Amino acid sequence: MVRKLAGLVLTLLATSFVIFGASYAAPGDPVTFLAGGKENLTPEYLAAIRAQYHLDDPFLVQYARWLGDAVTGDLGRSQQYNDQVGDLLLARLPSTLGLVGYAAVLFVVFGVALGVLAAVRGGRTDGAVVAGTTLATSVPQFVTATALISLFGVQLGWFPVMGGGSLWHLTLPAVTLALGALAVISRVTRQSMVEQRELDHVTVARASGLAERLIVVRHVFRGALGPIVTMCGLVTAGMLAGTVTVETAFGINGVGSLLVHAINTHDFPVTQAVLLLMVTAYIAVTTLVELLQPLIDPRVRRRA
Repeated sequence: MVRKLAGLVLTLLATSFVIFGASYAAPGDPVTFLAGGKENLTPEYLAAIRAQYHLDDPFLVQYARWLGDAVTGDLGRSQQYNDQVGDLLLARLPSTLGLVGYAAVLFVVFGVALGVLAAVRGGRTDGAVVAGTTLATSVPQFVTATALISLFGVQLGWFPVMGGGSLWHLTLPAVTLALGALAVISRVTRQSMVEQRELDHVTVARASGLAERLIVVRHVFRGALGPIVTMCGLVTAGMLAGTVTVETAFGINGVGSLLVHAINTHDFPVTQAVLLLMVTAYIAVTTLVELLQPLIDPRVRRRA
């Protein structure tokens, strides 16, 4: 456990260094954006801004100061919004978490259901599920968002196409975000159940005359649950990054759209904070899944 925690800390440190370094090396001088209009681009004013934000300090000094502030909860001040970055994140995080949660429910329910259906039915049903999930993973999110907006939002008028004030507003964005994940989960579910059906204890249960439905529920699906839950956790952890495209396409004021705006305006404190949040959330969720895996999958518990 101590070694694992040390590894997590080192991973976060390395990630924070890369994030800060990428922002530091990005093209464009942040002082130019901080100065405002061209009338402010005087050497004296630019020098004052550099001194105020410590931009003349060496790279490692700037990184150490930023990391120390971030550890204590001070993520800096947005150069565009003139507000604390932490407050900006807190204001937008509920919309993003609501979108991710809605999408997670969709891809877990329908992804597992399709995987079970493909594994149990086989034949044409299996082929149709595999073909459909392959198509879903090959279509970019922005194309999916455009198609859903055009069909269900504009032509049919069933759903609103902008904003995220309610579950109804989040339906199309959640479907867009969940579609690729649904395909992954259905494949993992199908493969895990196919492997479980070939095991000896399932063959014995079938030979004993147990109903096929009970065999699927008690033996096949329960045995396949470990890989399914693990993949659901990993997909959910990575879904936060997928909100960048979806929130931009549907005009949702979340963390993803905040990142896009920050990159476009060279708002480095916001960019660094959002990227650090996404990486930290991914590491936290994957670590939690790893800790829970022995409780869910007996094979992992036996190996441990």
